[in-house]
Amino acid sequence: MTDTATRTAVLRTDDLVAGYLPGVNILNGCTVDAYQGDLIGIIGPNGAGKSTLLKAIFGQVKIRGGAVLLNGEDITSLKADKLVGKGVGMVPQNNNVFPSLSIEENLQMGLFQRPKVFAERFEFVTGLFPELAKRRRQRAGSLSGGERQMVAMGRALMMDPSVLLLDEPSAGLSPVRQDETFLRVAEINRAGVTIIMVEQNARRCLQICHRAYVLDQGKDAYTGTGRELLTDPRVIELYLGTLAADEDAKRDARETEA
Repeated sequence: MTDTATRTAVLRTDDLVAGYLPGVNILNGCTVDAYQGDLIGIIGPNGAGKSTLLKAIFGQVKIRGGAVLLNGEDITSLKADKLVGKGVGMVPQNNNVFPSLSIEENLQMGLFQRPKVFAERFEFVTGLFPELAKRRRQRAGSLSGGERQMVAMGRALMMDPSVLLLDEPSAGLSPVRQDETFLRVAEINRAGVTIIMVEQNARRCLQICHRAYVLDQGKDAYTGTGRELLTDPRVIELYLGTLAADEDAKRDARETEA
């Protein structure tokens, strides 16, 4: 990785203010930079605005202040369909596949703007996820959570995005499936896609990302390399312990439901 001062800022949120309800802001001046080839992690306590940040970037939340820039171009007012055409993809946490469609049909849905290049993009995506080619006729609704995540990421990659937004890709997965998902995320990044990833598994996120931001109350409270934040006493004391406890509680709840 080269120094950020000599690299192109592919995507930047500049002092972003955004929220869902009138007069209630979730983001309160959030600035995040992603440079070419970056794998950026976004962590923080529940309610910090992590998922809202991705939705604001992707035109799904009302932005009340600040700006979103893509390669220096102001894209603040653009909606999701326009952003996809400009090279921004997003994989939401929930409802991220069409369960009644096959794997192949799900991938075709990702190419609604460029149907003529399906064969080329299908080859690229199945190179990253060979399981999808083997089971291309299988209905997505019959897949496991980890397999659905592969389909969702594959569909987003069909449009050949330069920036990919991932909202908690490991949520609800077993530890083994979480590890598999993080390996796939790293593979996508090595293929040349800049990634901004919101993640509940803070420690694992910091282990694989190049840089990360800790969000708190809608602001970027801390930033640094993954290694720096993993060993930062302030981050450990204020966030990593809390985040680990949150994850333990979620895991206990899943085991209880099972």
